[in-house]
Amino acid sequence: MIYLELFIGFLIVGLLSFGGAYGAIPLIRDVVLMFGWLDEEVLTNMIAVSESTPGPIMVNLATYVGSSQAGIPGGIIATFAVVLPAFMIILLIMVVLKKMLENKYVKAVLGGLKPCIIGIIISTGCYMILKNSILPIFRPSYDLWAPVITIILAVLFFGSKAVIKKKMSPIVLIAVSGVLGIIVYGV
Repeated sequence: MIYLELFIGFLIVGLLSFGGAYGAIPLIRDVVLMFGWLDEEVLTNMIAVSESTPGPIMVNLATYVGSSQAGIPGGIIATFAVVLPAFMIILLIMVVLKKMLENKYVKAVLGGLKPCIIGIIISTGCYMILKNSILPIFRPSYDLWAPVITIILAVLFFGSKAVIKKKMSPIVLIAVSGVLGIIVYGV
């Protein structure tokens, strides 16, 4: 039964994920919590790990959730389910709908989706910051370092634009956040 649940859950994620993995994080969160595969804290930590490891976030999350729930076969099934819709859509586009992408109405629809995806990504980022950095301040076990690291990363990102006049690479930010995490939580 777990294999079927993993397949259906991640097939839904794969089918309804527009805008890439960051836009899919709320959907992944809903599916994972709905089936009770992970709790909120473990999922948030896994999102952070998935962002910093090579490969697409959705695939990394599907593989982790599937293997944590049903071993290696579960990981394979969840990964297959999450990539299947994209694979089929790409095949369909390449074979049948290549001309349709040149249609001005199709371009307009895809252009209209961009602001929605940007909003979803910003909303997810704000939710994660509030949930894990700011709102827990009212709890006795508040982690002071999470907002400090967030502020340091924001200062580095926006400060690099002001000082060297170009954006800091996301890879550098991921490396810095990893080093800060090791220093703060590992030492």
